[in-house]
Amino acid sequence: MSLLTLDHLTVHRGDRAVVRDVSLRVGAGECVGLIGPNGAGKTTLMRAALGLLPATGTSSVAALPAAARARQAAWLPQMRDIAWPVSVETLVALGRTPHLAPGGRLREADRAAVDAALARLDLAAFRSRIATQLSGGEQARVLIARALAQDAPLLLADEPIAGLDPAHQIMTMTVFAALAAEGRAVIASLHDLGLAARHCTRLVLMGAGRLVADGAPADVLTPENLAQVFGVRAYYAQTPDGPVFQPLEVVK
Repeated sequence: MSLLTLDHLTVHRGDRAVVRDVSLRVGAGECVGLIGPNGAGKTTLMRAALGLLPATGTSSVAALPAAARARQAAWLPQMRDIAWPVSVETLVALGRTPHLAPGGRLREADRAAVDAALARLDLAAFRSRIATQLSGGEQARVLIARALAQDAPLLLADEPIAGLDPAHQIMTMTVFAALAAEGRAVIASLHDLGLAARHCTRLVLMGAGRLVADGAPADVLTPENLAQVFGVRAYYAQTPDGPVFQPLEVVK
């Protein structure tokens, strides 16, 4: 079942196309790593797919009414500002807003979703802490938990593991892979190609606003694609511990 369909999606900034004619489908059960160098158009693509930016072409999610869109897709933007000094539990509970009637209180199912999100991000002990008093990495995990509490079939996350320590980077990617295994879909823009290769079922490689490659990690992280799009040479191997990827040097 397709949870997101993009058909010839194009986004212009002035006279320049920053996303060019991208078509793809993302189905239930997929953990998709959206990769590419800075300025490749990854953030713009996700925002346009959600209907947050004007675009030509079509997006199945952007075409939904606002309320239905909020139930279909959770969005974790790159910016991680927490504006109010509220408890971690209160902040994560905001993820339940699309499921509540105006002015409605949290129900048992909503509280269960909040508890599950806190547990998945190793935040249960933080529930009473004031979110603005946490470290940057802890705040990032709280915002991921808020997106998980939304319990949407589709999660789009823009650089979700940036700023996290190695253990929590791995934990977050493991959670995303588990969500996909449970029948949801995740699209995460990533710069750590090693974690993308290990945890994603599929990689979508962008360069200069275009879709360059789309497929299994081994089929996307080829020497040719790495040299052409990233300008690097890398070590990539299947090992008893799973795929291992390490950039080695810049190529000219």
